[in-house]
Amino acid sequence: MQVVEEPERTMSREELAIEVRDLRREYVTRSFFGKTSRVTEALAGVTFDVKKGELFGLIGPNGAGKTTTIKILTTLLTPTSGQAFVLGMDVNRQVYEIRKRIGIVFGGERGLYNRVTAVENMKYFSDLYGVDPSISRKRIPDLIRLVGLEGRENDKVEKYSRGMKQRLHIAKSLVNDPELIFLDEPTIGLDPAGARDIREMIRQMEKWGKTILLTTHYMFEADELCKRIAVISKGKIVALDSPSGLKRLVKDISVVELQTYGATQNFVEKLKSINGVIRVVADLESERQFIKIQTPIATDVLTEVTQVAEGVKIIDKSIKEPTLEDAYLRLVEE
Repeated sequence: MQVVEEPERTMSREELAIEVRDLRREYVTRSFFGKTSRVTEALAGVTFDVKKGELFGLIGPNGAGKTTTIKILTTLLTPTSGQAFVLGMDVNRQVYEIRKRIGIVFGGERGLYNRVTAVENMKYFSDLYGVDPSISRKRIPDLIRLVGLEGRENDKVEKYSRGMKQRLHIAKSLVNDPELIFLDEPTIGLDPAGARDIREMIRQMEKWGKTILLTTHYMFEADELCKRIAVISKGKIVALDSPSGLKRLVKDISVVELQTYGATQNFVEKLKSINGVIRVVADLESERQFIKIQTPIATDVLTEVTQVAEGVKIIDKSIKEPTLEDAYLRLVEE
């Protein structure tokens, strides 16, 4: 399969929020006695641009290099080689200037102080960013209202639910009115309603003209929010395009979707052996199982499925167009 490559850059550095060129990062680990060492290449020549005002997605499996890329762009880690510019500034030489103009949202519990209130958290980070007190006094209540924490702002954060903490993360990231916001898996672990609210806040930030770099493991989320998406695998960008452009990579296949009862790994192996099956993705953890089969001959495969389903009850079956998740799986596996 041909990899989608980023078009040659035609914009000036002033028009870009992020510019990354041949970025590499190596980690050296040594044995207990320091006699031997091993070099691990986390980034192997990453190149991409993010336009000002763009909502850009960076997706990839665990260990692909997403977190390393984010840490370099937020000045938390230095690259081994290559160049990276954030808002026109060099990540190696203009660390403090960059930090004043960006916001960072981490998924989960990181980055908040649980034993103080939401307002005290906000005041601390406002001071850390050097925001004028006369501005922060007005901005903090406005942000508390924006993220729906009004009435709970004076409760200690340790009493907050996971969703409330994530709302506070977003409010905290906006306290310095940043031009560029990094959202590192902002909806991870949230219930559907909480995740929906966070996505709505992300859309609002985009309407304000903020540049956003989003990492997520949820393909539907990337498809719904992002204008362009870079897929990273084994430290390299393997594709970069719009969601619809990435989905065109799998236009040659259809997806057979099954809802089953009593499916086992043995049944999944039988599905994989059917002629014409490219890939099988199965969730066997719950009482009702969900199985997706990628194939260019969906009707024929569906007929074969019913023949090998001994002892497995097929509750529902359908043939659908491939999604961004199907394109993603093909890219990272091939």
